[in-house]
Amino acid sequence: MFNNLLESKPKKERRGGGTVTSVVVHSILVGLAVYATANAAIRNEKPKQEKIDFVETPKDQPPPKEEPPPPPPPDVVVAPPPPKGFQVLTAPVEIPDVIPDIDLSKKVTDESDFSGKGVAGGTSKGVEGGKAVVQSDQPYFEFQVEKPVVPAPGSISPRYPDMLRQAGVEGEVLAQFVVDTTGKAEPGSLKILKSSHDMFIQSVKNALPQMKFIPAEVGGRKVKQLVQQPFTFSISK
Repeated sequence: MFNNLLESKPKKERRGGGTVTSVVVHSILVGLAVYATANAAIRNEKPKQEKIDFVETPKDQPPPKEEPPPPPPPDVVVAPPPPKGFQVLTAPVEIPDVIPDIDLSKKVTDESDFSGKGVAGGTSKGVEGGKAVVQSDQPYFEFQVEKPVVPAPGSISPRYPDMLRQAGVEGEVLAQFVVDTTGKAEPGSLKILKSSHDMFIQSVKNALPQMKFIPAEVGGRKVKQLVQQPFTFSISK
């Protein structure tokens, strides 16, 4: 009955070629793994470049000095009341060649302050018997001062140019300059208004710095004055 036996799975016969192929493949894989590991080690052994920034630390600075508190304000001096009078327009020594900017924030000029009545330097709404404020830095005109500028005794005069004297040439120079409170002509204030010869002008320019004057006065104080003085060069006969 059971003379014929059934085989569930057929047995495969092993061949020697498959084993050799497997060994070769595994050897290649192992060799690649070893090569990759060696290269990784070489790459890790290369020096790495690092960026280093140098920062300069600030030096020790001394603590800030404490400033002393400001001094107390001086006692307020009450200015004398302006007199009842009029203002005087002062012409500049140097005539400007450009139109100045208009300041709209300034007070509008009151025409009644220029009536010419009362005390020079006052205002139309001043006080009877008040005193005008003396401004020593501003040059006055001759009609504004109580005592005008006069040449000091013994002061030098411009030298007559020898060439013009020998030629018998006479002339005149009309000069304008500012005399300060010390009786000296201010440098740079000289302006020649009229002249008959350039040599006369040069003579006045050379002599003016050494000339001495008695300064003008307003209210008993010395002030600057704008002076117009003629210098005459004549040959005595």
